[in-house]
Amino acid sequence: MDLSVESKQERAGIQSVEVGFALLAALAAGTGPMMLRDLAAAAGMSAAKAHRYLVSFQRLGLVTQDASDTRYDLGPAALKLGLATLARQDAIRMARDRVPALLQAVGHTVALAVWGNHGPTMVHWAETPTTIATTLRLGDVMPLLTSATGLCFAAHLPYQAVAAQLQAELAQEQKLNRPKVPQTQAELEVLLADVRQRGLARVANTLVPGVAGFCAPVFDADKHMVLGMVVLGSNATLPCTWESPAPKALLAAARQLSADLGYLP
Repeated sequence: MDLSVESKQERAGIQSVEVGFALLAALAAGTGPMMLRDLAAAAGMSAAKAHRYLVSFQRLGLVTQDASDTRYDLGPAALKLGLATLARQDAIRMARDRVPALLQAVGHTVALAVWGNHGPTMVHWAETPTTIATTLRLGDVMPLLTSATGLCFAAHLPYQAVAAQLQAELAQEQKLNRPKVPQTQAELEVLLADVRQRGLARVANTLVPGVAGFCAPVFDADKHMVLGMVVLGSNATLPCTWESPAPKALLAAARQLSADLGYLP
């Protein structure tokens, strides 16, 4: 066979897989079983063309069809593929792989934190040549009330997991009477609700003088917060506004990682 002909056939075969995958993607994005006409429209193809792909997908177990109403849905083979993917995912490794791109996008220190035995713990740290020096390092445990990382975990973990530490820090803050730090349960609940609504936690000058920070949560397929992605910088160079580029890039990166881990809002 002529190599040019073989190459064209190979490209056509690959293209057909990509076209057919649009049907699986449409089913995955849907809220339930779909009629042929709706599924075809969502995938951007004719009903006749979609039907040919669906016949093959049914044979492979990727798609099922309800005999009573003829609607299509994802099949057992799709479930097996999804479960196998979830079982092999490593959230921290996947997050570390994305740190260089985020670091380049924001131009400030990027860190990753997980919930450890003593609270939010820094497990990865990346700096730019112009990053300001701080005393924060790998293995450090962040406070819940005065760090963006801590506020993020406090907002998204089950309350019983953070209750004791929150109450201890609230009692301490009532003695210190520092501005911008909650001192009562009511103030704390308002702040944590804001963190959940915005999808980001933010602090400035509360943990380290002159340093601002943002933290975005990353969720897995079970809707559990598995880690926090953090951006830190000097107040002089990292604008502490919600609409500045750094928190926007951070939020986008965390949401994409969550989606890749199987999280559905």
